[in-house]
Amino acid sequence: MVDQSVSIEEIEKHNSSGDCWIVVDNIVWDITDFAPTHPGGADIIHRHAGHDASTAYNTVHSPSLISKTLGPSKRKGVLDLKTIPENSDWLKPPPTEIASPELEIGAKPPLGSLINSHDFEAVAEKTLTKKAWAFYSSAATNCVTRNANKSMFDRIWFRPRLLRNIRDIDTRTKILGQDVELPFFVSPAAMARLAHPDGELALARGCEKYGLAQCISTNASYTMAEITGAAPSVPFFFQLYVNKDRSASETLIKDAERNGMKGIFVTIDGPVQGKREADERVKVESTGVTSAAISGVKAKNDSRGGGLGRTMGTYIDATFSWDDIAWLRRSTKLPIVVKGVQTAEDALLAMKYEIDGIFISNHGGRNLDTSPPSILTLLEIRRHCPKVFQHVEVYVDCGIRRGTDVVKALCLGARAVGMGRPFLYSLTYGQEGVEHFIDSKPTLLPSINSWLTSCVVMKDELETSLRLLGIKHLSQAHPRYLNTCDIDNLIPKHLDSPDDDFALPLTSPVLAKL
Repeated sequence: MVDQSVSIEEIEKHNSSGDCWIVVDNIVWDITDFAPTHPGGADIIHRHAGHDASTAYNTVHSPSLISKTLGPSKRKGVLDLKTIPENSDWLKPPPTEIASPELEIGAKPPLGSLINSHDFEAVAEKTLTKKAWAFYSSAATNCVTRNANKSMFDRIWFRPRLLRNIRDIDTRTKILGQDVELPFFVSPAAMARLAHPDGELALARGCEKYGLAQCISTNASYTMAEITGAAPSVPFFFQLYVNKDRSASETLIKDAERNGMKGIFVTIDGPVQGKREADERVKVESTGVTSAAISGVKAKNDSRGGGLGRTMGTYIDATFSWDDIAWLRRSTKLPIVVKGVQTAEDALLAMKYEIDGIFISNHGGRNLDTSPPSILTLLEIRRHCPKVFQHVEVYVDCGIRRGTDVVKALCLGARAVGMGRPFLYSLTYGQEGVEHFIDSKPTLLPSINSWLTSCVVMKDELETSLRLLGIKHLSQAHPRYLNTCDIDNLIPKHLDSPDDDFALPLTSPVLAKL
């Protein structure tokens, strides 16, 4: 079927809430029926009625999302460009449009001048929309856990071993059997398109260039097919929030298998979403945020505010329990990782239920404030059930901002670490920013008085830390390289048995091996 050409005159006739056409990327859509259910509110759509909405749409939406949402019956044709008058302002946003600021590279510092993750965060705070910044940076209530996630790493001291040949070092490892060049990966983070139009696609391409893995969020801005198609050689994993409608989750799992996911990371620390006050204060319609491409869930305002995480998380099944792991096993043959482990007891339960990996995480401090910083949980597991590391792969995220943080987690037994917010902040420069954040060739940059050499970021910090510590390859990482005395007192000395309903039976082969 060939699209018919539609003139401006015809489009402008459909300019009311009861008869609303818009143009997105030269395609004409009848959006009358959808507007009342738009998660960003109907007003932002009605302001574009009978007009071009490409600028507002493309700021945060996946290019394919409108066709997926509306379907072919709502596609009215193609804009007849010949009907646009010369010097017309028809393509400009309406004067009342609350538009997101353009993320112009020229409005930011030169990318080469950013030399660490904190630089990327500072740029993101100044360039992201208020809603995007609030969504990415916010944490639960007083943000105690979010801040402690970072500060706790600084209380662990290194014990360097010297006079070793550290000219050549090896940073390669495996994640669920998948080869990666570096022991850090992209943690699942929702709505990356809020930072840049390419969103998760840019993250994937950056990972492909440097051999990193990426975990795709259930609430990603693009579909799995779009993300995996952008970087076919990346080891992708899929982060699953279990839906109240289990059949919907089963559909997502099958989609993950079809699109080459190498494992399922099921999030267990978010049966309900925490109170993220900065996110709640900024209304959803200020950015026109739409449904996440994979889950199809909607963000909206309600009487409690405009929190994206909370309002988009209403589909999550709060009844999901350890006993439901059997259902998950039946639903997929892929390796399963539980994401959100925060105690040694739950690490043991993961062993009991034969989970392939545990992901120590507190959701970046976004759910339960004053839950333990991830590095403390890692230490707790080492103290009380060190055999966990022999039975399951262990990953950790939250608060990791430096190469030294990565090395500390590896020395305490982590196979690899995830990074969420830092990768999102690097997206303010698109794919180039992601690549620079991972690794970049040193270049000469002009300064007022001299020429400065730009520094590479995470890969360089990681390799430098390993060399100065006396480690040539990751298999040598060990607690002997750390002094944790400053925080050892924060780990419980004795743990009560888990609740009877969840306790490991005395005859368990797992306990027999402990």
